[in-house]
Amino acid sequence: MVELKTDASIDAMYEAGQVVARTLTALREAAGVGVSLLELDALARDILREAGATSPFLGYRPAFAPMPFPGVLCASVNDAIVHGVPTRYRLRDGDLLSLDFGAELGGWVGDSALSLVVGRARPADLRLIETAERALASGIEAAVVGNRIGDIAHAIGSVCRAAGYGIMDGFGGHGIGRRMHEDPGVPNEGRPGRGLPLRPGMVLAIEPMLIAGGTDGYRTAPDGWTLHTTDGTRAAHAEHTVAITKTGPRILTQR
Repeated sequence: MVELKTDASIDAMYEAGQVVARTLTALREAAGVGVSLLELDALARDILREAGATSPFLGYRPAFAPMPFPGVLCASVNDAIVHGVPTRYRLRDGDLLSLDFGAELGGWVGDSALSLVVGRARPADLRLIETAERALASGIEAAVVGNRIGDIAHAIGSVCRAAGYGIMDGFGGHGIGRRMHEDPGVPNEGRPGRGLPLRPGMVLAIEPMLIAGGTDGYRTAPDGWTLHTTDGTRAAHAEHTVAITKTGPRILTQR
C-alpha cells in the first residue's frame, strides 16, 4: 500500500533528509587515504547523535540477512556495489567508495547515497560516478505527476545502458516515509508508461546502481550483506529521497 504524505509530512521528511545530507557531506570530506570504514561509521554516529536523530540502518535485518546490520553507514569499496559493512579496512589511494546513509528524525526517514574516489582518480571511475549521478538526475526529472514508475525506471536505465554499464539485477529504489522501505518499488530499468501512476504526496528513494563491466549480476560476501560485482569491475551508487509534488519533484536529501 502506498502512503501519500501531506505537505507537513514532506516538510518533516526534509528535516530528516537534511541530517542525511549534512552527514554525507562530512563523510565525503573525511574519506581520505588511511581512514578506516569504521572511523567513517563513527563520524556518522556522532552527527546523528548531535542532530537528535537515529539510524534506520543499525540493527536492520531483512529476511535475507544472516545478522542485523552492524553499522549506521553502508560503505562499499571498489567492486562492492551496495550494503558494504563498515570494517577496519583503511582506504587506499584510488579506491572508489560508495556511501549510503539514512537518518530517522521525528518519526520520518531520509535516505541518500553518493560515490567518490579517494586520492588520485582514474578517468574510468570518474565517468562511472558521473553516469550514476546523471542517471539519478534523469530519474528525478521523470518523477512528476502524470508519469508512472516505469517512466522513472526507463529514464535511469536509458542513461546507464547508453554508457555501456550494467544495472544491478533485482535491486532498485523504493518508497520511503515512516519506514526506510515502503511501497512502491522503483526499478532501475523498465518500460515508459507502465507501472503505478505518480501522485502528489508519494515519496521515493531513487537509486541507480551501476556496474562498470556491463554485467548485471552480483555475489554476496561472507558477511551476508556486502554485494560485489561478479566480474570484479567497480561499481557506483547514487541516491536521493524525492517527493512527488504538484509543482515537480522535491529533493529532500539535496546536499
